Amino acid sequence: MFTGSFTALITPFSGENLDENAFQEFVEWQIGEGTNGLVPVGTTGESPTLSHAEHERVIDLCLEVAAGRVPVIAGAGSNATAEAISLAAHAKTAGADAALLVTPYYNKPNQAGLYAHYKEVADAVDIPIIVYIVPSRTNVDVSVETMARLAADCPNIVGVKDATAELTRPLALRRSIGADFNLLSGEDATIVSFLANGGHGCISVTSNVAPRLCADLHAAWSVGDAAGAAAINDKLFPLHEALFLEPSPQGVKYAASLLGKSAPNVRLPLVELTPSAKAEIEQAMRFADLI
Repeated sequence: MFTGSFTALITPFSGENLDENAFQEFVEWQIGEGTNGLVPVGTTGESPTLSHAEHERVIDLCLEVAAGRVPVIAGAGSNATAEAISLAAHAKTAGADAALLVTPYYNKPNQAGLYAHYKEVADAVDIPIIVYIVPSRTNVDVSVETMARLAADCPNIVGVKDATAELTRPLALRRSIGADFNLLSGEDATIVSFLANGGHGCISVTSNVAPRLCADLHAAWSVGDAAGAAAINDKLFPLHEALFLEPSPQGVKYAASLLGKSAPNVRLPLVELTPSAKAEIEQAMRFADLI
């Protein structure tokens, strides 16, 4: 089971090209700061604008640095089932510990289509699969009933990254599937509440720039120090909000640039942050004692 703070890694660019050295240095820094796991080429890694070759290269680079020290959940989602199978197969071959598959976007499949999509990938590739639900981006949700059906029919569908911000969802999933189904939050701002309702960890955007604090929050929770976890979350909450003032990962890449970890540039159609958003992120970083 995956537990604790997993970073949804940014993908640094040098101009329009992957900055491979910066990325690998960033991964090493994350591990050194106590991050419990790594998630390359998810939404925060700008997977929609990476070529297939770049996508696979980022996963390979991440695994090379991680070298088994922390688990790697490789982004492998697509709105085309055949493409998702191909990406998941590469994750398996490369040695990733699991594949993260976002719900198909734009197509707007119904529950029958979602079930068929995930079962097709799970049957085709023998790798643990984390279903990624983020209705704000994809406009579709996997119901508790469909998730329970997938968990029952596909032994390698082992968990969910839930970015619905519905805090009763972990309770419903635990009741329908059982305590062994891996529940990972995809919403930094609600993480303490998610853990309190039975969650196991978070795939975090904020941990790109606050890896030690995010890891410490989960460490506190794991030993029953709810007050300590809440205090860290209070310190991070302004940053959780500021990073999403404009389309992510614009905010987190700017924040990483303040730490000297990445250039702030993103690929079109994402653009540079406005001055007001930059100012709020800087203020939140100072509040968290990160700069």
